[in-house]
Amino acid sequence: MKPTIVLVGRPNVGKSTFFNRLTRSRDAIVADVPGLTRDRHYGEGRVGGRPYLIVDTGGLDPIAKDGMLLEMAKQTRLALAEADRVLFLVDGREGLTPQDQRIATMLRTLSKPIRLVVNKAEGMNRAIVTAEFYELGLGDPVAVSAAHGDGITVLMEDVLSDLPVDDDLPQDNRVPRIAVVGRPNVGKSTLVNALLGEERMIAFDRPGTTRDAIEVEFRHGGKRYLLVDTAGLRRKGRVFEGVEKFSVIKTLQAIDRANVAILVVDAQTEIADQDAHLAGFIVERGRALTVAVNKWDGLEGYARDQVKRALERKLGFLNFGRMHFVSARDHVGLQPLMASVDEAFAAAMVKLPTPRLTRLLQDAVIKQAPPRSGYTRPKMRYAHQGGSNPPVIIIHGTALQSVSDTYRRYLEGIFRRAFDLHGTPLRIEFRVGRNPFVHAD
Repeated sequence: MKPTIVLVGRPNVGKSTFFNRLTRSRDAIVADVPGLTRDRHYGEGRVGGRPYLIVDTGGLDPIAKDGMLLEMAKQTRLALAEADRVLFLVDGREGLTPQDQRIATMLRTLSKPIRLVVNKAEGMNRAIVTAEFYELGLGDPVAVSAAHGDGITVLMEDVLSDLPVDDDLPQDNRVPRIAVVGRPNVGKSTLVNALLGEERMIAFDRPGTTRDAIEVEFRHGGKRYLLVDTAGLRRKGRVFEGVEKFSVIKTLQAIDRANVAILVVDAQTEIADQDAHLAGFIVERGRALTVAVNKWDGLEGYARDQVKRALERKLGFLNFGRMHFVSARDHVGLQPLMASVDEAFAAAMVKLPTPRLTRLLQDAVIKQAPPRSGYTRPKMRYAHQGGSNPPVIIIHGTALQSVSDTYRRYLEGIFRRAFDLHGTPLRIEFRVGRNPFVHAD
């Protein structure tokens, strides 16, 4: 197993910048605003050929009694429980604070190796900037700059030096990457927690609790997955905070990078235009999809019928995907949902043999030829696969620029039924071959 390194500290000491430096990414949102990170955020780092898992946590307040600060503290404690090493970050420019002292007191009760890291030390005398932090009783402080990369490699080599080398086999690149998306407060984090079997994400009865896209590896039914919990997308006119604009970008990026999206909608509120807009974006990006209609347990017969009619009206264009009525809170309907995720992933990554595609195309044309356009009728000669995630079928022939959208949909239905492609968009492209008997002047 890869060793797990957990970052802790009070808000705004640079944990997310440190995380991004170690993972060589921009996966954690970084801005000059305290409290951006709220859940545990996992990434992979590597130093000198040594891989490890790095966990970013929210700002820790050990004496928080309620509200979001308490939830963030719970998430940090859960991360600490699975840590092999803990990096306690403090701010060299602000100096030692009472909150740093409270965190140090809590960390000293753990039976975990802890390294005290004085961040934001660029341009400062390291002996001077670290001096006051000795009183925390956590050993020799190490001065670094996450923003500039100063001292990071040496620190991580030292942290990993006495840990066993990971001898795991290389990761399977066919592990499904699943993005859980939807409007705010529809139960995305509750669904993620239900699938994981633990309180990995903060689930709070207030919209906007998740601001970042949080990645978690997990196993379900003996299979491996990478699950991504995302921020809820509001209507464009309601995205006020700069931080929330970052969250929208992270959600759209998560959809782009996913193999399958689980679109979560709330059965107990109106199926909104925003649900349809988000579904449209998923389809536009070519991502496989399944729909989780959450909070279904709170509805009776007539109300359920009303919701089904609204879903048909607003999301009818998702007829290629499965729809599941679930209760994330009560763990109801999750097995069929994950079965549809597997089905959608398999469809998105399917290999389509050229001979069979061409036979299907020829049979389809015999059964119903494409309509004429003026004096010519499109001629379709052969088909082959042009890509995956989503599957792309390329059809070659002549005069194909005049093929109608109706005929394109007819062909799509033929291919879908033949290959049992549920849960994924299917794209058909037409390529017109050059006529060898036409010569340029």
